Amino acid sequence: MAIPVIDFSKLNGEERVKTLAQIANGCEEWGFFQLVNHGISEELLQRVKKVCSDCYKLEREEGFKNSTQVKLLNELVEKKSEDKLENLDWEDVFLLSGDNEWPSKTPEFKETMAEYRAELKKLGEKVMEAMDENLGLPIGYIKKAFNGEEADAFFGTKVSHYPPCPHPERLNGLRAHTDAGGVILLFQDDEVSGLQILKDGQWIDVQPLSNAIVINIGDQIEVLSNGRYKSIWHRVLATLDGNRRSIASFYNPSMKATIAPAPELMEKVNQEVDQTYPKFVFGDYMSVYAEQKFLAKEPRFKAAVGAM
Repeated sequence: MAIPVIDFSKLNGEERVKTLAQIANGCEEWGFFQLVNHGISEELLQRVKKVCSDCYKLEREEGFKNSTQVKLLNELVEKKSEDKLENLDWEDVFLLSGDNEWPSKTPEFKETMAEYRAELKKLGEKVMEAMDENLGLPIGYIKKAFNGEEADAFFGTKVSHYPPCPHPERLNGLRAHTDAGGVILLFQDDEVSGLQILKDGQWIDVQPLSNAIVINIGDQIEVLSNGRYKSIWHRVLATLDGNRRSIASFYNPSMKATIAPAPELMEKVNQEVDQTYPKFVFGDYMSVYAEQKFLAKEPRFKAAVGAM
C-alpha cells in the first residue's frame, strides 16, 4: 500500500477534473499525498538538498553528538536496561521563518532557502485553492481564513535531520502526532526512509520519491472542512543507517486568526450539534498543542475553546 502520487502539472490541462478528484481522494482518504511536476525546479531542489546537508555537517552535527538524546541513550545502554526513551526524539531540528535567526556559516544557505520558501509558499496556495474548489468554497477561502483580520498567515520551515541511531529500537526519530497547523509541504529524503502514516490501523511508509513534495493535512484544515479532510497520525522511525533529511514547511493560520468550520460545509450536512467542530483562536490552540502534541487531537479542539 502506497500513498497517492499526483502529477500536479495536469491541474492546468485537459485532465484538470481528474487531477482535482485525485487531490480530493488524497485529502479525504489519506490525509497525505505526493506531488510530482509541481513547478519547483529540480535545480533548486538539488541546491536545497546540498545546503541543508552542508548546514548539518558544518553547524549542527557536533552539537547533536553532545545532545540530551545521545547522552540518555548512552546511559541506558551502559546500564544494560531494557527500557525505552518514550518521551524523546532522535532528531536535530531548527526553524526558519521571517523573524528568527538563520544559520550563517553555510555558504548560500540563506539565499537558497529564501528562494525555495518563496516558491513553496506559492505551491501551498495553489494546493489550498484546489482544496477550496473541491470543498465547494470560494477560491481563496482557506488563505483568507488563515490570514485573519489582523495579521497574515504564518509560513515556517522546519529543517530536520535524523542521524544514524545505534539503538533504533529504544526510541523514535519523531513520536507519532498530527500536525497542528494548516497545510504541510514536505521535501523529504529520497534515499533514507523512515516517515510512516497510520492508515486503517496500520503503519505504512511514505515512500521516498525523488524531487516530490509530500502534502499533508493539518488540524486546522480538518476544522475548516468540518471533518471532511482529516489530519493523520504520522511518525518517523529511528534507523541504524543513513542521515535522513526532512524539510517540512507549514502554511499555518495567523496566531490571531479565528478558525471554525466553513459555514457552507455546515449547511450541506445534517449533523448533531456535538459532531460540529468548534470555533477557536489559533494561538489558543497552539498553546494547548505545545502541551499535548503527542496526545489525541480531539481533546485539544475542546480545550482551545475553553482558552478563548
